[in-house]
Amino acid sequence: MPEARRSHLFAVFALAAIAVVWAGGFPAAKYALQAGLSVGALLSLRFAIGTAGLGALLLILKVPIRRRDALDGLWLGLVLATLFWLQTDGLRFTTTSKSGFITGLYVIFTPMVALLVGDRLRPSHGLGALVALTGLALLVREPGAAWGGWNRGDSETFLAAILCGFHIVMTSHFSRRSSGWVLAFMQVAVTAVISLAITLALPAPYGFQAAGPALARGGTWVSLAFMGLLATTLAFYVQSTFQARLGATESAIIFSSEPVWTAALAVSGWIPGIREHLSPIQLAGGGLILAATLVAELGPRLLRRLSPVETEDVIG
Repeated sequence: MPEARRSHLFAVFALAAIAVVWAGGFPAAKYALQAGLSVGALLSLRFAIGTAGLGALLLILKVPIRRRDALDGLWLGLVLATLFWLQTDGLRFTTTSKSGFITGLYVIFTPMVALLVGDRLRPSHGLGALVALTGLALLVREPGAAWGGWNRGDSETFLAAILCGFHIVMTSHFSRRSSGWVLAFMQVAVTAVISLAITLALPAPYGFQAAGPALARGGTWVSLAFMGLLATTLAFYVQSTFQARLGATESAIIFSSEPVWTAALAVSGWIPGIREHLSPIQLAGGGLILAATLVAELGPRLLRRLSPVETEDVIG
C-alpha cells in the first residue's frame, strides 16, 4: 500500500474513533447537568482538565509555541467556546439523542463554508452530505409534537452546528501550517479561560455557587474526567493533527457518524439516569447517516476499481 494512502486511511480511522469519543461526551454532559452542575461550571472544569492534560504533554514533549500557531489556536478557541456554550446550554432543554443529531448537521454546513473559502467539493462528498441531511431529518422529527418537537435547546444546538462547520474548515486550513499540539492546547485553553470568566460573573444558580452537591458525586467526576481527558485532550489533538490529511468536507462526513453513536449510548441505559427511545423512522435516519459516510469514503474507490473492468468488457 502506498505511503500516502496508508496515511490517509490512518487519518480516517483516527477521526472515526474520535467521533465515537465525542458521542460519549453528550450523555456525559447530560449526566453532569442532571447532577446539578451549571453549564458554566461544567465547561470550566471540563476545559480546565483538558488544558492541564494538553499542557503537560506540551512540556513533556518540549513542543515549541510559535506566534502563528498561537494565533491560529486563539481563533479556533473563540469559535469553540461559543459553540460549546450553545451546545451545552441546549442540552438543558433537549434530549441527548436530539442534541447529537442536530449537532450532526455540521456535515451540511461544512461544505458550504468550505466553498466560501475556495475549497474543492468532490461529488461523492456532496452526495454523502445530502444523504446525511436526509438521515438527520428523519432522526430529529417528532411526529405530532408542536413545531415537530423543536424547542429552545434545539435552536441553540442548531447554531452550534453552524459554528462546527466553521471550526472544521478552520482546523483543516490551520492544521496544514501550524502544530497540531499547539492548536489543540490553545483552543482548549482559550475555551477554559472564557468559560471561567463568564461563570465567575454569573449569579447563582448559573455559576459555581450550587456545584457542591454535584461535585460530591463520584459519577460527576467520572463524566468530567471522560470529557476533559478523552473528549478534549485526546480528541482535539487527534483532530488538529490528522485532519490535515483530509479535506474539510471529508472530515465532516466521517464525524457525521457521531450522532448515531450518541443515540446508541442514550438508548443503551449504560449512563445512569439516561435512557431514551428511538422510533423505527429515527433508526432509519441513523442508517442513512452511516450510509453517507460509506458513500463519501468508499464510493470513489469502488468506481476506480470498477472502471478498468468495464473497459475490458467493452474491448472484449
